[in-house]
Amino acid sequence: MTESRLLTVGVEEEFHVVDRQTRELVPRAAEILERLPAESYAAEMQRSVVESNSAVCTSLDELRADLNGLRQRAFEVTDPAGLGLIAAGTVPLLDAEALWITPTTRYRQMLDDYQLLAREQLICGTHVHVGVPDRAAAVIVAERVTPWLHQLLALSASSPYWMGEDSGYASTRALVWQRWPTAGGTGGVGSAEEHDELVDDLIASGIISDPRMIYFDVRPSAHKPTVELRVPDACPGLDEVVLIAGLFRALVAREFESWERPAPPAPRAPLLRAAMWRAARSGLESDLLDLPSSPKPVPAAVAVRRMVDELRPQLEAAGDWGMVNELLTETLGRGSWASRQRRAYERRGRLADVVDTLLAGTGGDQRTAQVLIGATPTLTGYEGTDDEAFTNGWPRPAYRRVIDVLSGLGPAELRKREQARDEEQRARGVTFSVSGESSVRLFPFDLVPRLVAADEWKSLQAGLIQRARALDAFLRDVYGERHVVRDGVLPAWVVDTAPGLKPTGALMPRTGVRAHVAGMDLVRDHSGWHVLEDNLRVPSGIGYALQNRRLSRSVLPELPVPPGLLDPESAPKLLRQALLDAAPPKAQDAPRLAVLSAGPSDSAWFEHQLLAEEMGVPVVRSTDLLVDDRIVYLHKGGSRKRIDVLYLRVDEDHLLHAPGADGAPLGQALLAAGWAGTVTLANALGNGVGDDKAIYAYVDRFIGYYLGEQPLLNSVPTYLCGVPEQRAEVLDRLDQLVCKPVDGYGGDRVVIGPSADEPELHALRQQIQAAPHRWIAQEVVRLSTTPVFDGSRLVPRHVDLRAFVFQGSEAVVAPAALTRVAPANSMIVNSSRGGGSKDTWLTG
Repeated sequence: MTESRLLTVGVEEEFHVVDRQTRELVPRAAEILERLPAESYAAEMQRSVVESNSAVCTSLDELRADLNGLRQRAFEVTDPAGLGLIAAGTVPLLDAEALWITPTTRYRQMLDDYQLLAREQLICGTHVHVGVPDRAAAVIVAERVTPWLHQLLALSASSPYWMGEDSGYASTRALVWQRWPTAGGTGGVGSAEEHDELVDDLIASGIISDPRMIYFDVRPSAHKPTVELRVPDACPGLDEVVLIAGLFRALVAREFESWERPAPPAPRAPLLRAAMWRAARSGLESDLLDLPSSPKPVPAAVAVRRMVDELRPQLEAAGDWGMVNELLTETLGRGSWASRQRRAYERRGRLADVVDTLLAGTGGDQRTAQVLIGATPTLTGYEGTDDEAFTNGWPRPAYRRVIDVLSGLGPAELRKREQARDEEQRARGVTFSVSGESSVRLFPFDLVPRLVAADEWKSLQAGLIQRARALDAFLRDVYGERHVVRDGVLPAWVVDTAPGLKPTGALMPRTGVRAHVAGMDLVRDHSGWHVLEDNLRVPSGIGYALQNRRLSRSVLPELPVPPGLLDPESAPKLLRQALLDAAPPKAQDAPRLAVLSAGPSDSAWFEHQLLAEEMGVPVVRSTDLLVDDRIVYLHKGGSRKRIDVLYLRVDEDHLLHAPGADGAPLGQALLAAGWAGTVTLANALGNGVGDDKAIYAYVDRFIGYYLGEQPLLNSVPTYLCGVPEQRAEVLDRLDQLVCKPVDGYGGDRVVIGPSADEPELHALRQQIQAAPHRWIAQEVVRLSTTPVFDGSRLVPRHVDLRAFVFQGSEAVVAPAALTRVAPANSMIVNSSRGGGSKDTWLTG
């Protein structure tokens, strides 16, 4: 067995010679070659082409350095002569009648034999040689790597222009090259003897004159102990050359390791030809055939990534994995050189700009090339310099495969997927309503998922459970003995002025869990995660998180699944168990659950229905309930069924005044049933005091007081305007802080100081001075950003994360979290304020 790190690699690069002033192809290769060493440079059939030959290398770093040195040495000759070299499949500007065949006996004979075909060879390619010292193995290896060659062609595609016109192809060179009678595949040979016999037969036919005219896509070299790849276009950038060389070496290494064993069935020749045509047609900007796995088309980025992942063992053995992975991400992000040339042309409609782009790219001047190209590739040119998905404009490792897929699909296809998303949401009724609006909206959902790493999620879970336990202990205490006040942990005035403190809270059972479902809003900045708010009344979002995953799977099935991805489908089962655990002492042996909703008028009606369906319980309205002898019944269709646990998805004030099945107000009867221990209301009434924004400032103390632990999650530094010293600091720093009304929710009346103008700050100052106990202020947390698709490209938007803790016999964090997305130029994420959402990929 031969390991890939032992296989040598070398590259032949072909360059067009152009006049820098006219930008046209010129037949001046001979005068360049006169001044370059013959052992490293050579002539080709056309007098407008120069070939360089690298040294035999053992590493990609060595190969890159050698190729760069060869280019630079050639530039030292061409630049003073007013000439330029272009590594690309074709160049757009030329006068075909002024170009001639190199005057050697062999090339003159080829012109005489092949006529137009020979004159058309105004093309350049990249040839990669990988050392395989055993000729018998080389022949077999050359056959076995053929199903992957179309992907290497797509990576190299750099010839969209032919004879001054856009051909509509990414690699016109591939079409021209395939006209040679010996180009393409062999049709399948099983040994070196069969290969040599085929070559002898072709020579005997008179079609070719010597073995060097064998132009198979991959061939055992006629003059070197190598396997030679001849498919790729010449590439302006060395990144693509080195990437293709590394991938081809890995392909050869894999097949060389097992060449003596039987090979799996190869795709049929017409499919291989179709795959090459598809790659030549579209490059990286559309689909490729998913050979050898399947003949079906997949986004180019998906196909290429799959190949790289399969070759990872060989790439790692050769020490190439890191470089190849990085180069591939950058190449997919930038797009093919064919697409880059078209963007250069679109700026001003000048083919000269295309030539200048190729000259800059070949010379290694990527900055100039990017300026000439103008618009960045479809989904790149990311504006966020340092967010969750990108750093310095390039995807972070966890996001690379996702961004590759999205870039491969492109804006037009993503817009189609958005239409499919909207159609599916309408069909399923995935809507929400905004207070004051008569119509409902589709729940906003962005196509780009958000990832939370396993180690982060593990630490978040511990902190979330800790916080939920402490808040639940506070709720029992504040509606009971108030030890937290008596012991001086919490000032009495903070509790007594809290809008969420309700008399009904004291009418709930004194023992057991009160916050069966807790929702915590988390934000992230450069220093880590912080809890921004707690939601203990009626936290919503679980169903939407579940639906977001379903939407993502439906409209973007190509997205790669990261290792350890948690399935939100199990969240309703966990919720059901927590509610069953909450069954009161006098419940039935098999407790019956129900979801209590206000119905279609509720902004989260879709979620109520979804969760009820997934838990296998009814969703009911107040008029479906009857309380008889302090027992709650579902009264519908003339029958009565006892209910032991009501999962409340209604506002407390609505519940207290809503009519029951008998027309009488339901609230007082429900309270009596709860106190009697025949029904559990989940969450308990009066829990809003735990949501209070002034109470929030003391939650870290609650953790120490009730649990005897240090907080695992950070809270945002908070100032109570009801405290004179803190109010003075707030008023002095209004333009630096975020101010919130204690009773506000959904982003209502929030003022972000750094973004507010003077009239807003003046009005805020007056409100705080008039009612200081009703306001708090917090330090600004620069919410992290993640990319969203805005219809044409990826742009950064601020996000938060709502996570859920279910508290039953034990506390568990739901494997479903809702990422909420702020609109442009905002950090307020609420849907009612124009925010959106994402599928959140939690891993563990």
